[in-house]
Amino acid sequence: MASAKKLSNVGAAFVICPDNTVHIAFDKVAARSPLPWLHIAEEVAKEAKRRGFGKLAILGTRFLMESEVYPSKLKLYGIKWAVPEADQREVVNTLIFDELVYGVIKPKSRGKLVSVIRGLAEKEGCDAVVLGCTELPLILDNENSPLPVLDSTRILARAAIKKAIE
Repeated sequence: MASAKKLSNVGAAFVICPDNTVHIAFDKVAARSPLPWLHIAEEVAKEAKRRGFGKLAILGTRFLMESEVYPSKLKLYGIKWAVPEADQREVVNTLIFDELVYGVIKPKSRGKLVSVIRGLAEKEGCDAVVLGCTELPLILDNENSPLPVLDSTRILARAAIKKAIE
């Protein structure tokens, strides 16, 4: 909130936060903010709709995957979603916090993530995957993912540029 107030004082027109997990508290902050905010999951939902995806696999921290951050926005756009089973959520969470945040990229870890995505495609019918953590694009992209990726950080950045130009 302090940052939003400072940005407002220097003439910013809106605010973004590229941290997916922080969006768990988005509604509490945005309601008190002196500036409007772009919601990362809503921007992902708009992009998924534009690209014709119907069911998204959501990857991110355990906190994000177990929250309403993405479901609350995806349902507004008629998009379904799935998250990994609890044991796989823990694998994703551990890889993020024990490796990726430190810049550690292991082929074995990439293989685990690819397996999680493949399972969500086969068992849940997902047709794209949300990289709902700023570190996930370090290890996953359209080249190595079994599903098309929606890089939430890049999508939010592009939405911010578009809004700023408008």
